[in-house]
This record gives sequence, C-alpha cells and structure tokens, in this order.
Amino acid sequence: MKRLVAFVASFLAVSAVMGQGVIDVHSHIITPEFTSALKSEGRLMDEGFPLPKYDVEKHLKWMDEAGVQTSVLTLAAPQPFADGGDHALTTIRQCNETAARIKKAHAGRFLFCAALPLPNVDAAIREAVYALDTLKADGIKLATNVNGQYLGAAELDTLFAVLNEHKAVVILHPHRPEPVNGAVMQQTPLAMQEYLSETTRAVANMISRNVLARYPDVKVVVPHCGAYLPLAVPRMKSLTPVMQANKMVGEIDWEENLAALYYDLAGAHSPEAIRMLLTITTPDHLLYGSDYPYVAPQVLSASLLRMKSYLNSEPDLAPFKEMILHKNAEWLLGMSQTKPTANEAPTSNTSRPNTSRNTSRARSTW
Repeated sequence: MKRLVAFVASFLAVSAVMGQGVIDVHSHIITPEFTSALKSEGRLMDEGFPLPKYDVEKHLKWMDEAGVQTSVLTLAAPQPFADGGDHALTTIRQCNETAARIKKAHAGRFLFCAALPLPNVDAAIREAVYALDTLKADGIKLATNVNGQYLGAAELDTLFAVLNEHKAVVILHPHRPEPVNGAVMQQTPLAMQEYLSETTRAVANMISRNVLARYPDVKVVVPHCGAYLPLAVPRMKSLTPVMQANKMVGEIDWEENLAALYYDLAGAHSPEAIRMLLTITTPDHLLYGSDYPYVAPQVLSASLLRMKSYLNSEPDLAPFKEMILHKNAEWLLGMSQTKPTANEAPTSNTSRPNTSRNTSRARSTW
C-alpha cells in the first residue's frame, strides 16, 4: 500500500511538472514520403536550404532536455507535387497519417496540424474534413502560397468556410514566393528575409479581403514573431481610406481581422520583438515556437533559456511568462478550458486592439 501511495504521489508530482511544460507550436515533421516526393521532382533544394533529417526519438530527447511538454507538428516546406494532382493527394494523405500515428504513439507529447493538397481546393477541403474529423488533427497547416495561389485569394473562400465550421486553428508557414526571382533568392537566402516578406504578404492579402472577419471562428498562427506585421498593419490602416475611396479595397474590419491572429516567437525573439507585437495584439495571443529541426537542439535550448530569463527579468513582460510559454497555446488548442490571464496588470501604456470577443469564444476539440 505504501508503495502504491508513493507511486501515485510520484505520478502526480511528475504530472504537475509536465503540466507546466512549454508548448511548442512551431515544429516540423519531415516524413520519408515527403522527402521521396520532392526528390522525384528534383525539388529538394526548392527553398534554398537543405531539408534536415527528422527523427521522432531525437525530437523527444530534445523536448525532455529543454522542458517542452508538447510540440505541434506541421509539414515542412515546400509543397510536394504543387500541381494539386493525384500524386499530391496521396503524398499529403500519407504525411498526415504519419503525423497522426506519432501523436497517438506519444500521447500528450505531440499534436499536429494537417497539410492540404493545394492548389486543388476541392481536394484540400476533402483532406481538411478527413484530417479534422477522422485523424483528429489539432488544426490545419497552410502555406503562404502554393504555386502562386496566395492566401486571401477568392478561390480559397470555400476552404475557409469549411475551416470556419470546424472552428479550426490554422498554422501558417512561409514558402518560396511565386513567381520567384532566382538571382535575388541566391544572393539572400529565403530564410534570412524573404520568408518574413512572404508571411506579411499572405496575411495582408487575407486582411485586405476581410477574410478573417468573414470567417471569425478560424484562428491563425503567424510565425516568426509576426514577420513585418507590426510595421505593415499601421501603414495598411492609414492607407485604407484612400484605397477605399479609389475602390481598390473593400470593407476591412480591423478589430475582427486582428483578433483572429496569434503569433509564435520562433526565430529572432527578443523583448523588443514582443513589445512590437504588443502594438498590434494582446499578450494572450503570443506563443512559444522553436522551429525544430531546422535549428540545432543546443541552440534551441539556449534560445528558450534566454526567453525564460528575460520573461522573468523584464517588469513589463514578466506577468505574461506562463501565458507565452504554455497557457495561451493550451487555450488555443483546446488543451485547457481556462482562459489565460496575466499575473498582474501590464505596466506598458502601449495601445492594443480589443480581442476580448475572440478569446471568449469556445474552443472546439477534435
């Protein structure tokens, strides 16, 4: 009996520690099917950077060492068979089923957002429904563009309508812009700058067509510290009346569009980057992201320790530490029904949009 009591106490202690673990919303799965498809197309270097190897046990090892409780897996760039044909459907289905098996085999350690065989919209809708309803995917991964079909395009409205019905979480990731200037990309690799432009471009497209206001139950995670959006949003707002007067854009509900956006802090995070984001969002919309396995594990561990350090030491950010590291993601992904709040009122006087309507909506579980 004493042994049983000791075991239960130990289990509860471990569970309590795990409950406080970091949630990583930005990690990538690179499956054999995905790699083989790209190799057959001669596109292994499409993004200008070699694909890293992925091994789930090595991923778990890093997570354990770094104190990451759960990682959200999304398929890496580029999109295999970007013509949306039968090969694309088969490969994407295989990748999603592999991710689902990993989630099931390591319960509580992995979630996944399913890939879709765009630019084939009808096939993408079928795959989204299958992934969310049958595979129990935790969301959908969308590329900024696939073969030149950019987020915000009118032909994607039917897909967003389905995602809205499912109250889906969408994780964005930049892909190579189309069309692409090869000389420019060779001079400055995509990951250094163009990925930020590409992300900003895709989100701006969605905002200018009022997509996220028209489908308000879709929640979108923007990668890499929000790219250039803290700079782009004020400019877009200031120019909207002029563009509307010239009938170049329609109605834009800024509050609703911005309320749908969450931001991961993968990449070059810093106190300054977070403060810039807080000019266009609120602390309950900030999420930790690693970008595993594109960055060496020891670098990711040091980066996470640095984040924890400044979230402890910076007085205006300290109230949001637990929100950023795990509470916001738990709420967004349906892992918790407790709405995240700061430990105390923030001291910053930065003007922020009102997102209370967004964060009060019930999350679905899949």
